[in-house]
Amino acid sequence: MDPLALQLKKLSLRNIRHVALDIDGTIYRGDTLFDTTEPFVTLLGELGIGYTLVTNNPSKNLTDYVEHLAALGLAIDGQQIYSSTQATLEYLRTEWPKVRRLFVLGTPSMCKEFEAAGFLLVPDDAEAEPDAVVVGFDMTLTYSRLCRAAWWISKSKPFFATNPDRICPTDEPTMLVDCGSICAALEAATGRKPTAVLGKPDPAMIRGILHRHGLLPHELAMVGDRFYTDIAMAQRAGAFSVLVLTGETTAALASTHRPAPDLVVNDLAAFGARLREAHEQEVPI
Repeated sequence: MDPLALQLKKLSLRNIRHVALDIDGTIYRGDTLFDTTEPFVTLLGELGIGYTLVTNNPSKNLTDYVEHLAALGLAIDGQQIYSSTQATLEYLRTEWPKVRRLFVLGTPSMCKEFEAAGFLLVPDDAEAEPDAVVVGFDMTLTYSRLCRAAWWISKSKPFFATNPDRICPTDEPTMLVDCGSICAALEAATGRKPTAVLGKPDPAMIRGILHRHGLLPHELAMVGDRFYTDIAMAQRAGAFSVLVLTGETTAALASTHRPAPDLVVNDLAAFGARLREAHEQEVPI
C-alpha cells in the first residue's frame, strides 16, 4: 500500500461517505434478512451516506437480486448492486476481447446475464468447442458438465472463476459448495489453476464503486464477514475495512487474524452505532 493510502486509513469513520455491503452473511443469510439490516440502511440515509451491495455470489442476476431482496422486505435499485458476474464480464471485455464462445458452469440466472452481454454459451457437447471456460457458483451443477469443463480445461482453454469463495453462507442445515471448491475439483483433475479469479478480493470491484460515486478510498467502508474476500479487498484498495461476525468468521478467528481489519463488530447494528457516534462527534476508532 502506498504512503498516501496508509495516511488516509488513519482518518476516522467521520469521513465515510459510502458503504459497500457484502450480501451473504452480512445483510442476510439464505432467505433470512437480518433484523439489523433495515435499521442500518435507514441510518445510512439519515447520515447522508450512500451504499452499494457487493456480492461474490453470481447465482442470481441483478433482476433476481432486486426481486429477492424485495421479497425479504428490502427495496433496492439494481444500480446499487455489483456482483462478481459484472466483474467477470468487464474483465472478459477488456482483457480477452476475442473470447465470445463460453462453456459455463453456472445457474440459469447467471447464464442469462452472460447471454445478455453478447456471449454465446455452448452446450455440453465435445463438438461444441468454446473459446474459454467460466466457472461460477453453480447450484445446478451436474457431473456431466463438471467433466466437460475439465475436458476443455485439459485442452488448454482459458479457465475463469467468477469468485474464490469456498462455501456460501446459508440458514439451512447443509453446506453450499461455492465456486472456489468447484475450481479446486477442476484443478485436482486437470492440474491447472484458473487463468483469473474475479470478484472479491480483486480491488477492481471497489475501484468501480469509487469511480461511480467520485470517492477517495478513505471515504468508503467495505463491510463483510470474510477475511479472504471482503477484508482483503478493502485492504488492497486502501478502503476502510469492517468485519461483521454474522457470517463465516468467528470472534476467535477475528482476534488472531493478521493483518487485522480497521474495525470488528458483532453486526450491522454495532457498526451503525459507531458510524452515528463518529458523525456526531469525532472519536478514535
